[in-house]
Amino acid sequence: MPKTRIFITSPLEPELVDRIRAVDPAKLEVDYQPDLLPSTRYIGDHVGAPFRRTEAQQRRWLEALAAAEVLWDVPRNVEQLAAARKLRWVQQTSTGVGQLMKSLGLRPEVLVTTARGVHATPLGEFVFMVLLAHWRGLGHLQAEQRLHRWTRYCGEGLAGRRLVVIGAGDLARGLAQRARAFEMTTTVVGRDVTKSRTHNALFHEIRPRSELHAALPGADAVVVTVPHTPETEGMIDRAAFAAMKPGVVFVNIARGQVIDEAALLDGLKSGRIGFAAIDVAKTEPLPPESPFWDLPNVLISPHSASTVVGENEAITEIFCWNLRCWLDGRLGEMRNVLDKERMY
Repeated sequence: MPKTRIFITSPLEPELVDRIRAVDPAKLEVDYQPDLLPSTRYIGDHVGAPFRRTEAQQRRWLEALAAAEVLWDVPRNVEQLAAARKLRWVQQTSTGVGQLMKSLGLRPEVLVTTARGVHATPLGEFVFMVLLAHWRGLGHLQAEQRLHRWTRYCGEGLAGRRLVVIGAGDLARGLAQRARAFEMTTTVVGRDVTKSRTHNALFHEIRPRSELHAALPGADAVVVTVPHTPETEGMIDRAAFAAMKPGVVFVNIARGQVIDEAALLDGLKSGRIGFAAIDVAKTEPLPPESPFWDLPNVLISPHSASTVVGENEAITEIFCWNLRCWLDGRLGEMRNVLDKERMY
């Protein structure tokens, strides 16, 4: 029987490649050619440093794509992806990949699985780092320390505050778990309030998207977690920001296209939005001339809030489970299958 050929198209630790091979050495052929991949800039870098293949390397790259039935990540190039004529399944290393698959023209019959669930913990930690730093006055303490000044002050707490999360999926789960530990209440605004989720009990309230503007005035902090789809593009618009109470903390860990950035900027300048943490932007990298860089009430993260040591290991666990299901013909048991109509 011919082996299922897997091609690793983004940087991955060699020991994790070995773990993939070990799922079923008799049935798998894992093509891992490190010299065809860019060097990594940090642990868990799925893109790599700027890199150009030689003609010989490019020929090998296209040959490997043409032979592969399964890809670990897709090349972000329409022509290169089109070369993968035998492709049947892609395991992506990120979660919000619906728009990417559409823009690359991935054939509709190709199965896509994602890294959904892997980033709930690190993104939850990032959000609560933001909330604690803002309300407990980290900036004030750092400024006082630089001045060698010991002056007592009064900060603000998290207990009793309300967190409103736009989206009710795995990221909302990670946030609600941490909110309960800090004695906050969590309202989520979801696409389907009747959906049975294993983590629904973590939420104090679930409201439909039609009630988004009604839910926002009660929020001390608003966190956006929804995927970028035609339905969510521009969802947090000027009217949504106007519905938030003065001094609200706003965090975007979704996609920049979900936000009206001009309205956010105006809210920050006026002080209506007390503080914002931006992990994503419509244009990435965020241009050096962007006014967000210089606002004192903004924290900018370079789309790195989800990236922690161990990320690739967690994604590899999902991939290995899915590989076993794939080889056994148990496709219905595969995890994190992308719904191409909903785009998440």
